[in-house]
Amino acid sequence: MSKYSMHLLVCGGTGCKASESDILTEKLKKELAKQGLEETVQVIMTGCFGFCEKGPIVKVMPDNTFYTQVKPSDAEEIVEEHVIKGRRINRLLYKDPKSKEEVEDTGKMGFYKKQLRIALRNCGFIDPESIDEYIARDGYMALGKVLTEMTPEATIALMKDSGLRGRGGAGFPAGLKWELARNNASEKKYVVCNADEGDPGAFMDRSILEGDPHSVLESMAIIGHCIGADEGYIYIRAEYPLAIARLKTALQQARDYGLLGDNILGTGFNFDIGLKYGAGAFVCGEETALIHSMEGDRGEPTLKPPFPAEKGYLGKPTNVNNVETLANVPPILLKGAEWFSSIGTEKSKGTKVFALAGQINNVGLIEVPMGTTLREVIFEIGGGIKDGKKFKAVQTGGPSGGCLTEKHLDTPIDYENLVANGSMMGSGGMIVMDEDDCMVSIAKYYLDFTVEESCGKCAPCRIGNKRLHELLERICEGKGEEADLDRLRNLGEVIKDTSLCGLGQSSPNPVLSTLDNFMDEYQSHVVDKKCTAGVCKDLLEYFILEDNCVGCTACARACPVGAITGERKELHVVNPVTCIKCGACMEKCKFDAVILR
Repeated sequence: MSKYSMHLLVCGGTGCKASESDILTEKLKKELAKQGLEETVQVIMTGCFGFCEKGPIVKVMPDNTFYTQVKPSDAEEIVEEHVIKGRRINRLLYKDPKSKEEVEDTGKMGFYKKQLRIALRNCGFIDPESIDEYIARDGYMALGKVLTEMTPEATIALMKDSGLRGRGGAGFPAGLKWELARNNASEKKYVVCNADEGDPGAFMDRSILEGDPHSVLESMAIIGHCIGADEGYIYIRAEYPLAIARLKTALQQARDYGLLGDNILGTGFNFDIGLKYGAGAFVCGEETALIHSMEGDRGEPTLKPPFPAEKGYLGKPTNVNNVETLANVPPILLKGAEWFSSIGTEKSKGTKVFALAGQINNVGLIEVPMGTTLREVIFEIGGGIKDGKKFKAVQTGGPSGGCLTEKHLDTPIDYENLVANGSMMGSGGMIVMDEDDCMVSIAKYYLDFTVEESCGKCAPCRIGNKRLHELLERICEGKGEEADLDRLRNLGEVIKDTSLCGLGQSSPNPVLSTLDNFMDEYQSHVVDKKCTAGVCKDLLEYFILEDNCVGCTACARACPVGAITGERKELHVVNPVTCIKCGACMEKCKFDAVILR
């Protein structure tokens, strides 16, 4: 039994550490020591709690008090008021954005109410650098069960029955992928964890690795036993230093406990794991490109078949699953296929982790059952749109996904539904946009990323996306013509049909989905030469309101090109031909007389 009567759980994910949660942790420890409480109250730095908008977070257990936006300077008050006197600190409690009431318990928060944490079950609950805490939460029990009670065939059958599909984007059945690797005979096989998470705004895999690294190691060992492999690798981008550090700690702990290495649990099964570092290439999220990068070659995809299960790393059968997929494996093996398959929809079982970002009140990491609607995610879990503005679109599936609109809000989230509506699940990025976002500019933004990240191996992706991007640039600059809209659609369809890998095949989705759902904005850019959202700089004009202008000359004095004329105490005028649209006039005006239109 623990000697501690109270625990202070401090978020130690990358986001909260950037907001000084590590300093907060040390100050809490010092304050406890000062009061002689270090033997009865324990401070634990955990992984991500998910509620990134309100970090750093401190959760007090066992009374389940949830403090938000905690600063190092709050440490003394937390110890004196809450720990010693037992009084909650109201100013640090979460305040519901609608009711404005203070909420102390996560079970009563809209952000957490509809979540079901399976892949994220340990994130925010345990010290990720303690194997003992992982074991206390049934860690490595699934590995022990597989090695001592089940055959590889029975394990694979259970995984197939569970309906778990790959969470990296393609949605291929995980159990079937294991079976294919097992059935390909070879004296050497490999297990690879794909931790190359490159979507803008996505941090699902990183958070799992930072908050629960042992779940990934345990799953890789289970797969190794199932397919007949004795060696595994985690391919992780070097931009994830905290995840790498915690993985290294977990690997050493697992070896020290005999859970990796030779003769695991005395069963004769040998399996160990190494790390391979990526340089941040988005295309290396595709499994064949990832394998080439692991081998020291350019990260370029190859035509399939052969699939990695037949010929993968170093030409040997290789099983590749992403981090989130692996995090689901231990609970499925312990609780059963029926339990997991009872969650979600008919074809998409279980839960999905999303990185919810953009113009939304509750930015963070969420995990919801498949079949949850976009409306529930955005307006209940996400708390609605910032500053009371109107919802416009949500981009699902990262840079290769599509933009869905208000008419799609009641769409249940699963693989098939998102594809049917012109988007995709992807790895789980979900970016929300409001009325001030220009959808033509948004499509161009994602094409910026795709053009930059294309490996260049196939012409449709290398050249086609560049041409798409040029068309969008022309439209955003007010130089587009109506024929460009047909060119965008035709070229997008060709790129989808002829590109070599999933990156190119899905790259036109942001363009095609915005053409389908926001044609009026494209028409406005092309025909009226106007950006109704006020985003595309070349389509905007600065204008001075007669009723507001007092003739102070501040705007004229700030203009670097002399585009503003007018006598003192008289109405000033902007010359649209001369104006370079730098915004200096609007910035200097104290009377809200300068506007964009």
